[in-house]
Amino acid sequence: MEFDLKTIEALAPDQASLSAASKLTKRSNWPRLEKNEQQALIWGECQGSGSNPYRVVVDTGDHGYKCTCPSRKFPCKHTLALMWIAATAPASFAAAESSPEWVNDWLGRRRKTTPPPAQRIEGAAAKSIDEAARTDENAAVEDVAAVERREAAQRKRAEDTRQAVSVALDELDQWIADQLRLGLSGFVDGSSDRCRRIAARLVDMKATALAGRIDEIPSRLMALRSEERADAAIRELGKLVLLAKAWRAAPDDPELKRLVSTSETREQVLASPDARQVESFWEVLGEKIESRRDGLVSHSTWLLDLKSTTPQFAVLLDYFPASAGRRSNAFAPGDRFDARLVFYPARKPLRALVAERMGEVMSGAWPDFSLGAAKDPLAGHASYQDAAPWITDCPLLLPPGAILVDDRGTGWWQAADDPQGIALPIAGAVNQTLLGLDLASTAALWDGARLDLLAAQSGFGRLDLS
Repeated sequence: MEFDLKTIEALAPDQASLSAASKLTKRSNWPRLEKNEQQALIWGECQGSGSNPYRVVVDTGDHGYKCTCPSRKFPCKHTLALMWIAATAPASFAAAESSPEWVNDWLGRRRKTTPPPAQRIEGAAAKSIDEAARTDENAAVEDVAAVERREAAQRKRAEDTRQAVSVALDELDQWIADQLRLGLSGFVDGSSDRCRRIAARLVDMKATALAGRIDEIPSRLMALRSEERADAAIRELGKLVLLAKAWRAAPDDPELKRLVSTSETREQVLASPDARQVESFWEVLGEKIESRRDGLVSHSTWLLDLKSTTPQFAVLLDYFPASAGRRSNAFAPGDRFDARLVFYPARKPLRALVAERMGEVMSGAWPDFSLGAAKDPLAGHASYQDAAPWITDCPLLLPPGAILVDDRGTGWWQAADDPQGIALPIAGAVNQTLLGLDLASTAALWDGARLDLLAAQSGFGRLDLS
């Protein structure tokens, strides 16, 4: 039986584990990869953070596996990495006539996945009613004991994870202090290697979500002009410090756990009594698709609440392996629909799930949010930063303005009522047909340095800018 990427995604307990497995195949040293086709086995050794390499074996017949690493995730990232290589690069494996002793030892101790059916003894007398009742009582007691053991094991795993993440954040603080001591210019120039090393350490200590965020810092810095990178590095490192302090103050906070270690499942969010639910008309403003360094693609779909009296946004976030190719989109920019959204618990809820979709909505202009709107176009960003200063992309609905280009070719959004004042730089190239066009309202994402344009309303109707 061969592995495919869908099988690996199904076995991965969450997006962070799949991300770590993809990253592991690129940076880890696998000195030995072998397979035994007669026994449907693949195995290998991986050099992790310990002194001795981890030994991994997978039965491709029934997806059984074993790894000597101390991870409490099942399957662990090393197992997923081995299956990933088997699915994407089967030629990397060398055929083996026999299995090593540690593989044979695992095979000998394995429990069968399907126990043989019990055989009925001919002539055996039926159980009495009392015996049957006692059996049911014993089974009930065993079930309760099993539930208690399972809950105790879950509490222990949670406590172990909390302690590991606490150690990881201590290492992160020391790493940030080292970067400041060595100088920001050196950090910017060597950010790729430096961030990759600390990210690998954080993954080993179960701070997988935070590791992924740090791994993306170099690409965010390189997207800016050289004179802007030092300030951007201070912002990025400062957000990490604030996030670490917030986690230490409330390690069980669902938003902080999501940003530092692992995220909740879709089922957990939908069943959470604390999750905010909003039923409204929504418009798809645009999408943002980014290829990450861990081999995954992040696909963000931004929505605008059309019934709210103030600008309210939501983002649908999805991850998938880059090797799987681009997926078909469930929504297209400009779509309008009636739906009930469930938001992930957060201080400023943005990420959401579509719990129920009722139907389509007629197109038209955006609501007039000008009444009571702040004069500062970045007032919404300040509100988000006050509540959750670790947020990276902040959605904004800008007042009337226009798009201009300076002598260096950089695009700028400029407020219409203050032509000599507020102007915000735009990320990426600007469509020349938009220059000088009067925009009644513009939806964009602000990361503290650049605007990512999503959509706009003009005299010509809706403009898709994403």
